[in-house]
Amino acid sequence: MTVVPLRTARVYRSETAERSVHAWCHKALSQWPDLGPLPPVETRLGPTQAFRASGGTGTPVLVLSGTNFNAATTVPAARALAADRPVLLVDPPGQPGLSCNQRTAGARIETYGAWLDELLPQIADGPVILLGHSRGAAIALSSTPNPLVAGMLLLNPAGLTAAGLSSESMRATLPWMIHPNEQTSTRLIEFLSGPSTDTGCEEHRTEAEWLTLVARHCRTHSTPTPLHAEAFLAWSGTPVRVATGSHDPFFSPARLHGPARRFLDTDVRTIEGAGHLSLYEQPERVAELLREFDA
Repeated sequence: MTVVPLRTARVYRSETAERSVHAWCHKALSQWPDLGPLPPVETRLGPTQAFRASGGTGTPVLVLSGTNFNAATTVPAARALAADRPVLLVDPPGQPGLSCNQRTAGARIETYGAWLDELLPQIADGPVILLGHSRGAAIALSSTPNPLVAGMLLLNPAGLTAAGLSSESMRATLPWMIHPNEQTSTRLIEFLSGPSTDTGCEEHRTEAEWLTLVARHCRTHSTPTPLHAEAFLAWSGTPVRVATGSHDPFFSPARLHGPARRFLDTDVRTIEGAGHLSLYEQPERVAELLREFDA
């Protein structure tokens, strides 16, 4: 039988682009000396880079970032979470960051669930809470329940339902993709953020700088489609919380309420004043939600 190799596509548009992204990530990670890299893990999707920081006495949390975000961009939020618990950050292969620079063509989100199944026992020495933001929530949901998962917090989650799209989202996204610069990236951050967020602060200027880099140098992922019902039923024995920003343009509380209740038997917690980037907008509120698992 002839074996046809899986087609792959490079994340970066050139080797120079890859070096630029890596340099940005290393600089951002260096801002938190307590965050140390773990040995790279070989997985079915390629080498995976994870990081760990010590913290309080709570159950450790493993953060799975959304599309175009990664460990480096999550440093400020993770530092807030570390006041209560150790924090693990990971760069999924095929995303901008420090893991594998190849993306398997046509790979479904379930492929990343299997990747997480493979990765988790190699980076966690005990039970952790999975914190999945946006695309990261779909990855967490598509993984397999096991004793290493003490609970799951799904923020602004993809995977439960289709994302809400609007002409406003196109007006914010298309200019950023076609003409990435400080202005179009800032406009995208403003669209993704809620009214309580000061998009002019240093942290969000850094996010705009990162998104400009991504649009110029990377090929990005699309939003995952909703998962099959079997993926949700498997988590019936695991504590699961769902939360989203009151002003999330893609996954609003109203949009998530029905699927969260029907598939996960849980209500949707609303993070008032936040948008789609609630992990980055209000990490203190996210820390409060994580404390419920310790209780």
